[in-house]
Amino acid sequence: MRKIAYFMVALAIASCKNEPKDYVSLSGNITDKNSDSVVIRSRNYSKTIPVNEDGSFRDTLKIETGQYTFYDGGESASVFLKNGFDLVITLDTKMFDETVKFSGNGAEHSNFLAQKSLLQERLLDLDELMALDSVAREEKFMSIKDELTSFYNSDQSIDTSVVNSSLKSIDPMLNSYRRYINADLAMKRDLPKGTPSPLFIDYENITGEKTSLSDLKGKYVYIDVWATWCGPCKAEIPSLKKIEKQYHGKNIAFVSMSIDDDRSHGGSWEKANEDWKKMVAEKELGGIQIFAPKGWKSEFVQDYRINGIPRFILVDPEGNIVSASAPRPSSEALIKLFEEENI
Repeated sequence: MRKIAYFMVALAIASCKNEPKDYVSLSGNITDKNSDSVVIRSRNYSKTIPVNEDGSFRDTLKIETGQYTFYDGGESASVFLKNGFDLVITLDTKMFDETVKFSGNGAEHSNFLAQKSLLQERLLDLDELMALDSVAREEKFMSIKDELTSFYNSDQSIDTSVVNSSLKSIDPMLNSYRRYINADLAMKRDLPKGTPSPLFIDYENITGEKTSLSDLKGKYVYIDVWATWCGPCKAEIPSLKKIEKQYHGKNIAFVSMSIDDDRSHGGSWEKANEDWKKMVAEKELGGIQIFAPKGWKSEFVQDYRINGIPRFILVDPEGNIVSASAPRPSSEALIKLFEEENI
């Protein structure tokens, strides 16, 4: 009888071990962490997970199968979660998109999403697209569609919902780029080189004083319009720092204008301003750091028809427009533009 009892207990334990988990095990490690917590969220779900001093975190989640956003307090990545997964996330915040990696049971789906993000970023180069004529640009869009479609269909192990949603998103995404580029080209026609630049007047700077564009007359002014929540904006920071260092002592001022507002900071303008100051300090941002008083509705932002960020603007020493939509710091075209202006 005792042997039978032992056998039944062993059978029960083995049976329990074979039962699938009804939760996700999520853990990871963040190098140079942005916050003391990370958030997993979707439209109908949100969970905050504490991050230890060494950057490690661990928790379990009971969720509906699907795509979620992993937010580290500075940037975000898409993850695919399903109860039973045992997922490990590692990343370095200084190169978030390039270093975020997933391992463990179920990792292949989230790694696919990370590779998808990098591929889209590489293919959808706005500077390159806007430099093309309309025929060449449309041919490029068709080529991008073909390459994305091929990649999305390349791995049969990826969950079909991830593949199908990726395929479904291609046309809307490309159309949004078409609209953005058309609006940008129209803006450049209406704000051509040589016309007086719209002004910003008495915007708060990081020292607590006020700065106006007119204060910088006599110098070229390269203006970076950005926000603390904007991933592509923050991706330009290392390149912007490099450019600032390269042109230190030259006849050019570098201005970074935050358009953080209450809507993106829990309904609080005070929180928006605090988060701006915090990131300027944490990222050791140089140049002239200013805060647009009405965010997107600020007069300067409206006059330049800014509906997407980051946006870069170059103004000459007389206060006239050189480029209402200048190349990004990471683009070789910016150095070429500076050289053309003999900066």
